[in-house]
Amino acid sequence: MLLWLAHYFQQDLGPLRVFNFITFRAVFATLTALAIGLIAGPAVIRMLARLKVGQAVRQDGPQTHLIKSGTPTMGGVLILISIGVATLLWADLGNRFIWIVLVVTLGFGAIGWVDDYRKVVYKDPNGMRSREKYFWQSLIGIVAALYLAFSVSAPTNTKVWELFLAWVQSGFNLDLPPKADLIVPFFKTISYPLGVWGFIGLTYCVIVGSSNAVNLTDGLDGLAILPTVMVGSALGLIGYLTGSAAYSKYLFIPHIPGAGELLIFCGAMTGAGLAFLWYNAHPAQVFMGDVGALALGGALGTIAVIVRQEIVLFMMGGIFVVETLSVMVQVIYFKYTKRRFGVGRRVLLMAPLHHHFEQKGWKETQVVVRFWIITMMLVLFGLSTLKLR
Repeated sequence: MLLWLAHYFQQDLGPLRVFNFITFRAVFATLTALAIGLIAGPAVIRMLARLKVGQAVRQDGPQTHLIKSGTPTMGGVLILISIGVATLLWADLGNRFIWIVLVVTLGFGAIGWVDDYRKVVYKDPNGMRSREKYFWQSLIGIVAALYLAFSVSAPTNTKVWELFLAWVQSGFNLDLPPKADLIVPFFKTISYPLGVWGFIGLTYCVIVGSSNAVNLTDGLDGLAILPTVMVGSALGLIGYLTGSAAYSKYLFIPHIPGAGELLIFCGAMTGAGLAFLWYNAHPAQVFMGDVGALALGGALGTIAVIVRQEIVLFMMGGIFVVETLSVMVQVIYFKYTKRRFGVGRRVLLMAPLHHHFEQKGWKETQVVVRFWIITMMLVLFGLSTLKLR
């Protein structure tokens, strides 16, 4: 919005040309989201407390968490409001990638809202049923994957439509340009062609998987939000480089016209996340709930697909990956041993992994800060793949 106004008045006011720089707008998108989150935070927390949307703590969880019962949840709405307002103010609203990321983020946020609302207002411990939640996640993921398969491959929406029609006319058998291949880090020329169906399948798994991975990680005060901020900031930088013809050529990464604008969204996500951490740091005044975790995970997955760095996301978001694997291993092993021996056994003391370390005697703040440090190292390692090729 502000970019449009700047373009309208810049002939009369020369300094407004600074709005043409993505880096300038990204900085102010970050500051805007941060300010909105910090200023609106107390009011949002009071509203959630007044609505009695308190967190229900699992009885089989760590006993130290029982004190958190009743802490306002659904605080992810504060994050989404901050991101939405800052992005709409500072981003180029004609950019197609901004809109698809916003749609996925708000779509997954809506799913999380319904889930949280049923849990805390209707007192339904199950919230949205797994099949229902998975259906809506899959619907958004598939639609986004279908659009991204062609928008990543074509420079404009007109070309996107032409490429889509060519795919249909070919009997759904069409090769995509090399920029849509699966990029292997650390190698200049190694990539794997996916085709339309392969791209859709991979994108669906990345978006839905990332969304649920962040949701599973969100179990301790501040544990999920700062890794999300760090990974999102790194993806924003990669998006900026991918959107530049000069930088992408120098770094041997695909050039995706328009991807640089994602730095604005990632800046807004960083500011919103840091503002939320102000109130979510131990002892938390508010929890993000599914409305925030599902939305942020979906956003990370979508951005990673656009900038063609799915494997790098897997590396940088290692904490999210390990937390998800810990739940899968625990459930599979428990069911297997119960069927085999009649009594279910566990690999970990408790899943997800952060609860296992709590049961081992680590304090909550120790688990959180150590996971933050690990994520910081993984993000730096992921960024190093841009040059080490």
